[in-house]
Amino acid sequence: MNISTEIRKMRKVAGLSQAQLAERAGVGLRFVRELEQGKTTVRMDKVNQVLALFGREICIGKKL
Repeated sequence: MNISTEIRKMRKVAGLSQAQLAERAGVGLRFVRELEQGKTTVRMDKVNQVLALFGREICIGKKL
């Protein structure tokens, strides 16, 4: 799964513009644009803020 493609699809299905998604997720428009373009260095906490709007999150394993 390509996260940038999936987020773009979810945004479009929800009928949101990039600006609307950014506002609702509490992130910047630039972040949404870079995320959807597949930028490889994005903050995971912000990615999860965006995904939370769609009831999803990315979990990365933690060492105990």
